[in-house]
Amino acid sequence: MLAHCSVLRVHGNRKQAEKHKKDKAAALEEHAAKLLGVAGPWHMSNTHFTLFYTPFTSVEYGADSFDPEIKRISMDIRPSIVLLITFTSLLSSACSGQQPSKPQPIADVQLTKSDTAPQLAEYVVNVFEDSKGRLWFSTIGNGVARYDPSASLMKGEKALTYFSVEEGLVGSTVTGIAEDKEGNLWFGSHSGLSKFDGKTFTNYTTKDGINHERVSQVFIDKAGILWVGTWAGVCRFDGSTFTDFPLPIPDVEVPVFQATTNWVTDILQDKKGNIWFGRSGYGACSYNPATGRFTQFTKKDGLSSNCVQAIMEDQKGNIWFGFRVAENDHPDADKRKGIGGVSRYDGRSFTTFSDMKELNTTDVYTIYQDRAGSIWIGATRIGVYRYDGTNFTLIDKTDRMDLTYSFGLQAALEDKKGTLWFGMSGGLFKLKGSSIINVTQDGPWNP
Repeated sequence: MLAHCSVLRVHGNRKQAEKHKKDKAAALEEHAAKLLGVAGPWHMSNTHFTLFYTPFTSVEYGADSFDPEIKRISMDIRPSIVLLITFTSLLSSACSGQQPSKPQPIADVQLTKSDTAPQLAEYVVNVFEDSKGRLWFSTIGNGVARYDPSASLMKGEKALTYFSVEEGLVGSTVTGIAEDKEGNLWFGSHSGLSKFDGKTFTNYTTKDGINHERVSQVFIDKAGILWVGTWAGVCRFDGSTFTDFPLPIPDVEVPVFQATTNWVTDILQDKKGNIWFGRSGYGACSYNPATGRFTQFTKKDGLSSNCVQAIMEDQKGNIWFGFRVAENDHPDADKRKGIGGVSRYDGRSFTTFSDMKELNTTDVYTIYQDRAGSIWIGATRIGVYRYDGTNFTLIDKTDRMDLTYSFGLQAALEDKKGTLWFGMSGGLFKLKGSSIINVTQDGPWNP
């Protein structure tokens, strides 16, 4: 699927851009393909050229010489459908006097021995705890990592183990994890679907019936049905056959620059048994398995945006939605402003928290409620909000801001021991007291 992704922009005239394209395209495409496990065609347009990828945003490249060189990368994975790589040079005079925006560097960062330990991955996009108490972390480019707290106590076993293509996983970019009643783990990736029985992988692609190999979500409902959200909609697996599951098309106006309406971003089953689907451009819909009926929700019904990225049901039965700012896809940078944030639905009406201006104008890809009832909201480029039912408290720092300066929160999970884990653009983190601290391959793993 071809999504609108402004991936590479060279400031300057067309001749200069053509030169950069010829000189750098192959190397850059190879790097991005290695990083993401995908490849895409280049497209030339006026003074910039574009490489199409899906479904990421905010990979930023900086340069301090005529030829762009990679300086630092920050990527929000469930964050947006756009993988944005912006190249700038000292040719500011060729940019009509405009100074390109870039993240502010962290000055004089002193790295300790623990700071230089290898990260679990650059991008941790899902955190899952299986029925045996093992933690699984899906990554971009590194497959999936498993942390088994009991393994270190057993002779010859490692606490941290990686599984990728070499071990049989269908792809190295893993986006979703679920466990069925038999204890099999299912992994959605950008190359298809994998089932892991603890020893071997069984892989499924479009040849086996899934409707698209770019899987965005995997979910198992109370009846044991596996739902697979992809960039082409939804299909379900009854244990033997994959069946396409068409979703209703709402009456909404889709901007010409938005090509992601078939992307199913999240799947949830609420306490009443309804199954919810988040969609990037078509809002959200709920499906009642008992009646076979759908209920559609868009901006006309009270959503803040039709680009729904996250759905969560709280302990009171309210449905929360996290949104992406749809206007961020606009090819004109001056028009990339709009409403994102979160909405809460109580079954009758929506609450949008309009007084939270910073939250309402940014992308939200993760909403999670811990057992104490606090709701955690990832506000891209701002921080992590904790909502106690009355007040919002912002945590806008980690102990590794050199890794998390873009604050792309991809996933959150409270494990059985009470540790709250955060998968982020930059690596794996956890909550310690009121601070968010980095967890490398060396830890700290214990609470």
